[in-house]
Amino acid sequence: MDQNFKTTYFKPDRKGVYAEPDGICFCTDQVNGSDCGVILYDKNNHSQRVPFSEKGKRGSLYGVKIHIPVSECCRYQYYCKEEIILDKYAKVVIGSKTWGSGWDENISGGFFCSDFDWGEDHPLGTPYEDSIIYGLHVRSFTMHKSSGVKNKGTFEGIVAKIPYLKELGVTAVELMPAYEFEECEYSLTAAKEEPKKTINCWGFKEGVYYAPKAAFCAGESPEYSFKEMVRELHKAGIEVLMYFYFPSAFNRADIPDILKYWVVEYHIDGIHLLGENLPVSVITQDALLSGTKILYNEYSYWEERPLYENTGVYKDHFRAEMRRFLKGDEDMTSALLYHQRNNPEDRGTVNYMADYNGFTLYDITAYDKKHNEANGEDNRDGSDYNYSWNCGVEGVSRKKSIQELRSRQIKNALAILLLAQGTPFIFSGDEFGNTRNGNNNVYCQDNETGWVKWNTTVMGKEILEFTRFLIDLRKKHPILHMPVEMQILDSIACGYPDVSYHGEEAWRPDLNPSSRTLGIMYCGKYGKLPDGKEDDFLYIAYNMHWLPHKLALPKLPREMKWCLLQCTDQPEIQPEPDDNGQSAIIKERSIGIFISQGKPKQTKARIARIDRSKQHEGLEAFKNDPPA
Repeated sequence: MDQNFKTTYFKPDRKGVYAEPDGICFCTDQVNGSDCGVILYDKNNHSQRVPFSEKGKRGSLYGVKIHIPVSECCRYQYYCKEEIILDKYAKVVIGSKTWGSGWDENISGGFFCSDFDWGEDHPLGTPYEDSIIYGLHVRSFTMHKSSGVKNKGTFEGIVAKIPYLKELGVTAVELMPAYEFEECEYSLTAAKEEPKKTINCWGFKEGVYYAPKAAFCAGESPEYSFKEMVRELHKAGIEVLMYFYFPSAFNRADIPDILKYWVVEYHIDGIHLLGENLPVSVITQDALLSGTKILYNEYSYWEERPLYENTGVYKDHFRAEMRRFLKGDEDMTSALLYHQRNNPEDRGTVNYMADYNGFTLYDITAYDKKHNEANGEDNRDGSDYNYSWNCGVEGVSRKKSIQELRSRQIKNALAILLLAQGTPFIFSGDEFGNTRNGNNNVYCQDNETGWVKWNTTVMGKEILEFTRFLIDLRKKHPILHMPVEMQILDSIACGYPDVSYHGEEAWRPDLNPSSRTLGIMYCGKYGKLPDGKEDDFLYIAYNMHWLPHKLALPKLPREMKWCLLQCTDQPEIQPEPDDNGQSAIIKERSIGIFISQGKPKQTKARIARIDRSKQHEGLEAFKNDPPA
């Protein structure tokens, strides 16, 4: 490194490191005092200290330009007296490449090269109602040997799984934190000898937010690998969403700039915000982010604030109440009615049955209680409220009847999710029955417990096939994913409301606390296919009781009849509608999906004679407000 380089002090107007034709600018607020500055290293690890000066200070920001080509520098750090400091605005981090080894003692910032051929890449802008989100952890998704990919646990591993994701039918992947963070955490043991090391796999902690995580990269450049992943996912029609967690101590003023950087530099399509007191109003109203999905969880404090059309709310309430309906709790049918229709116009509604945090879909059918002993916290960590039912046996069971019941319950859960209005979210592995052995807090399980096991069992293949069927059904029928909330009204004077509810009698749903059944009919006349034709009528029969029930099938227009399309109970033995097509026996703990067949006879006034007054008995309370 040329030791005779020139330095220029300037009063900065932004934070970070950026190159100009005549040198490199360093701007930071991480140091203060008379003995602080920049340490530059060349490729031979020779270093040179460049002090900051009051001449180049604005507010708490220091600025200095070092007139040297980027090619002569390898890495940099800041210093303040004897303290060596990693730049928290670094766009490249050097010294964090090896997962699980902790950050190198010489952890440094690197120099970013933005030269990347994006081709014709552009934001996909998939509407919320057309989206199917697939959540994953970059490492856990492909780390298991059963993933079959070459570069396990990396951005490249996700690229290798694009054909699978496309075949599954998802429209977006949502990455758990993939920016740089230190995964190793240390705490004193009881003997206060060697510190105990824990691997924090999830990364919900303060990080170096501008830099993709180096340990998630198979090559030399995580910046290039991340961009290549986004570009290839976009080519397959799949959006990229990403979690950002900001702890309370982090400067809120920096957050909008971080998010805009990822949208501009890395072309991500959406941001899932986690943290307290976040500047959501500023973020959602930013012109640059107006086409970016801004997501947050239902129980976050800011839900009462004004909402904007690019926001999406993760419905924590959906998970809790639909799990309770699934296992047959009392007084949950009215909740099903509400959640299957809930789709307010002023925001996206993201429904989910399982997420990274909590039991997997399989585990809610196999465990009554959490089993987090391996986390080393005496099973005190993780939620005690899982709304699960083990189907009669805690954990692994070889009983055929138990396995069949669990498989049916998982398919029921997927049907409840994917047939609801709004946007469905599936967490990786749930589509084929992945298990975490009853651990509902695998943040520190960098092993087979926390990794996705690519299930090739008979049950796993059956569940996967059913998931594909549901996603395909949803995509083919716009009536199942409308852009606005259904009104339970015949607003187009066709003789049928857009959505209607039924019980043992047509048009009379049983919403008593003891009821565990409900029939929902969607009128296809309200959903137009791409060619302009009307959609089909669809009828979903839900029975989460432990006994079979007869549910009425509403009368269709003349010349049309109901046909059973699929059933979660023994699909190879599918019961047909009885009573001349006016009702069907739905087996215990199962869901039947019926579709209309035939073309309606055309008349001058073809209006079905129904008593709509019965339809609205007890339903008005659920049009705008959730059940108590």
